[in-house]
Amino acid sequence: MPFPGPDDHNISLEDAATLTRRYRNAIASSNIIGGLFNADAVRDLLNQPDCAGLRYYHGLDSGGKPVLVLVGVTAENVDLFEGTLLEMSVLCPDFCSETNPLNSNS
Repeated sequence: MPFPGPDDHNISLEDAATLTRRYRNAIASSNIIGGLFNADAVRDLLNQPDCAGLRYYHGLDSGGKPVLVLVGVTAENVDLFEGTLLEMSVLCPDFCSETNPLNSNS
């Protein structure tokens, strides 16, 4: 399958808040609702030779908590799996932003 064109991945705050609220309402209140990757790590992933984008895979850590695994992708839609891979995000909860439309119902 060819790599997608320069799609606009932007979303309005209202739509983003609806998506995240729907997720939070579908899970137990103790579940992970997000995670943080620092900018340097993401830049390292994106600055790999031939990297045209990033893909995420869902995973579970050894304790059963959901995680995202990030991998660079070439313009030919090939994962750069032998390059930089990211997962060790800082999970929310406990490391969450202040209350905002993306992480609360207020």
